[in-house]
Amino acid sequence: MTDYKTLIDAETWAFIEKTNSYYPPDTIDYTIAEQRAIYNRMCREFFAGYPQGVTAETTAITDPTNSIPIRIYRSATPNQAAAVLYIHGGGYILGGLDSHDDVCAELCHRTGYEVVSVDYRLAPEHLHPAAFDDAMSAFEWAAETYDRAIVLCGDSAGGNLCAAVSHATRGHVKKPAGQVLIYPSLGGDRSRGSYINHAGAPMLTARDLDFYKDIRTGGVDRTGDITLYPLADADFAYLPPTVVITAQCDPLSSDGEAYRDRVIAAGGLAYWFEEPGLVHGYLRARHAVGRARSSFTRIVEAVSMLGKGEWVW
Repeated sequence: MTDYKTLIDAETWAFIEKTNSYYPPDTIDYTIAEQRAIYNRMCREFFAGYPQGVTAETTAITDPTNSIPIRIYRSATPNQAAAVLYIHGGGYILGGLDSHDDVCAELCHRTGYEVVSVDYRLAPEHLHPAAFDDAMSAFEWAAETYDRAIVLCGDSAGGNLCAAVSHATRGHVKKPAGQVLIYPSLGGDRSRGSYINHAGAPMLTARDLDFYKDIRTGGVDRTGDITLYPLADADFAYLPPTVVITAQCDPLSSDGEAYRDRVIAAGGLAYWFEEPGLVHGYLRARHAVGRARSSFTRIVEAVSMLGKGEWVW
């Protein structure tokens, strides 16, 4: 058994307990509407506000068949080297423009880059590939709109969608300049590594993962679909420079390691860092937990470096 009492420090335990007070560990047993209400309330409780000088505009990307709400963050001291496309987490069923609002504002403030947050369609109302299609549309829009590098960044489910976009756009005229994947779900081997060692981790369990997997597809087995499971791809060549940051106490951590290994084996640039003693969802702890604060700085620096075309890892 993994001894979380020794792996996880007091600050992180306080964050876990605060999270559980708003978002109980059995939340997946509630209806989807109830889960969203619980999640949205929790996000409001953790909302940290905007840094000074950051403004946001909520608009939409429209095409003949769909309208995708987006929020564009701008800094008072802009850096024109790149723009960031941010894709939020939430198990493909939760979250939106408000759930990661302060994260995007801080990312904008600390990099100077414009950040575009994407409100993709959620399951179960919109089954796969709806979220992937929206992420692709958002990237194509960003590639056309900005005459600069586009860096993909996303957490959890959003990390999955970023990677799927990177795999799907390799033949495009304008590809992502880099991707920063934060504790992503990439479709790794469920019979080994962190999936076993951290199956009962605080904040995210193997049971939770089963729930999210089935609800995204409507229960249909889509093994081998690389738009759903990027690690199922047979070809990892020509992917953008990739930084993957995972939490040690998270069943998904091994996905980061496996993804890095596949990119490097195909001749690409990839770096994986496992944050010691942290748990899934720690972005919300970046102001209260020292380890999470350090990790968010690592994330900001990775986005900044990839936007400038630098590789230092």
